[in-house]
Amino acid sequence: MGRFDQKVAVITGAARGIGFGTAQRFAEEGASVAIVDLDEGAAAEAAAKLSLVDGAKAIGIGANVSDGPSVEAAIDRVVAELGGIHILVNNAGITRDNLLFKMTEDDWDLVMGVHLKGAFLMSKAAQKHFVEQKYGKIVNLSSISAYGNRGQANYSAAKMGVQGFTRTLGIELGPFGINVNAIAPGFIRTEMTEATADRLKMDHDEFFKLNADANPVKRIGYPEDIAAAIAFLCSDEASYITGQTINVDGGVTLG
Repeated sequence: MGRFDQKVAVITGAARGIGFGTAQRFAEEGASVAIVDLDEGAAAEAAAKLSLVDGAKAIGIGANVSDGPSVEAAIDRVVAELGGIHILVNNAGITRDNLLFKMTEDDWDLVMGVHLKGAFLMSKAAQKHFVEQKYGKIVNLSSISAYGNRGQANYSAAKMGVQGFTRTLGIELGPFGINVNAIAPGFIRTEMTEATADRLKMDHDEFFKLNADANPVKRIGYPEDIAAAIAFLCSDEASYITGQTINVDGGVTLG
């Protein structure tokens, strides 16, 4: 028996990286999983890679999380094909890094649209089902960049906004049996951070060692580290936790 047997989990931006690692964790613990990604082909391919337990299913759905009709259609499809929805992980994200004087309006709007508006639209669509069944779990992905990071005014603002959004939903949705929390990852090895090393013209191993040396546990994080925290917050073991943001960063924010 898995913690998420007969539960349906929806993870946005889950074709790769933290999202895919989270989808795999839920699948391993018995959930049926909907991978939602802008690229439906990539979403379907990722769903096919999941190691499912008996009775669980996985589907890939193409959706633009910053577009209301696209989000509504995605949630309707999840309910129709998987039989319901119990867990939502708002993981979809993009970066458009630049110093303020170089940052364009499009850079700002795109990041806000995916991170903040996306979390808003997905949560609003899912909560209708959660309220009706008096049960639901939402985990939003913030970042330790929310506390300020050079060249990321848009990303930092969006990720801090996610924390305020999480606290507010914790207050509003708690009476309906819905827990809402956030995870703020530190440095995680993904395709995105590998691309950052490439952009900086740094060897991957050197780049990751520098980041490992910057935190107390002296290692970098992996998608599995974030997935484990998300799975806990979505479990019934965490039913007395809501409105919180948990840093999963190897202790780097302690300094």
